[in-house]
Amino acid sequence: MSDQQQFRLGLVGYGEIGSTIGNGLRKAGLEQVFSYDKYAFDGPYADLIQSRARAAGVTLVKSNRELADAAELIFSVTPGSASLESAASFAPVLDGRHTFLDFASATPKVKYGVAERLAKTGAVLGDGSIMGTSQMGYTMHMLSSGPAGRRVVDLLVPWGMSIEYVGEKLGTASGIKILRSVLIKGIEALIDEMLLAAGSYGLDEAVLASASKTLTRPFMDTVASLIPSGVIHAKRRTEEVEMAAEAVADAGIEPLMARATVERLRWKQSLGLKEHFNGVIPANYKIAVEAMVAKMNANAKAAE
Repeated sequence: MSDQQQFRLGLVGYGEIGSTIGNGLRKAGLEQVFSYDKYAFDGPYADLIQSRARAAGVTLVKSNRELADAAELIFSVTPGSASLESAASFAPVLDGRHTFLDFASATPKVKYGVAERLAKTGAVLGDGSIMGTSQMGYTMHMLSSGPAGRRVVDLLVPWGMSIEYVGEKLGTASGIKILRSVLIKGIEALIDEMLLAAGSYGLDEAVLASASKTLTRPFMDTVASLIPSGVIHAKRRTEEVEMAAEAVADAGIEPLMARATVERLRWKQSLGLKEHFNGVIPANYKIAVEAMVAKMNANAKAAE
């Protein structure tokens, strides 16, 4: 592609995600890719990390400083739990030559903390999130935001990566990913619980077939159906899920997810939104959510 430009990329972390990105970019023709992984030379996966890097033509370095000396764009893919510690370790070695983005799965608050630790370095900072999986290869979809958000798009998309800039405000990309995970990872846990229980009744295939009829419709249709009606029918739905939790427990499975659903629906029922809307389903999900927030804030203020 005509807008490809060679630059020096540094990857913080060379695990599943880092090695997928490094291997993909090297095959695409990016000549200089470096990585610092603190377990690359001393750890249970040192041989795996080294063999992956060697096969891809990625240069492993032995310190944060070596990575900062070698690379101009630093792309951090450590676990989110390590983001703050990693940023602090880079603070002494970054300067105005560098662009640094943290692509770990973490909260916006964590990304603000990363920026605070690197604020005095002069580096251009940004945050990102990985929306796909390594099984998709280095073209897995990602989001970027913050002051460096556009720069990472300009540098890496021409080499085949899929990175979408979602705004100037730091933490936007991470916020989208981590809040989406409430639903996506929750679906995984709910399916686990449903199948464990349904299997004991010999109903797993029948339950999946029934659920799929509802879930095959467009997702926004599901939102438009469940959320507005939910503020009116919270009591009935709470009672239904209470019985569902009993059925799961009867199957010998602890109904962790079902009980949590009961608590959330019971909370919604306690807001008195059926009375607020005079029993009439609101026109859309935003009206329903705004009413929940207003009641929640009013209750909190009354409790002060």
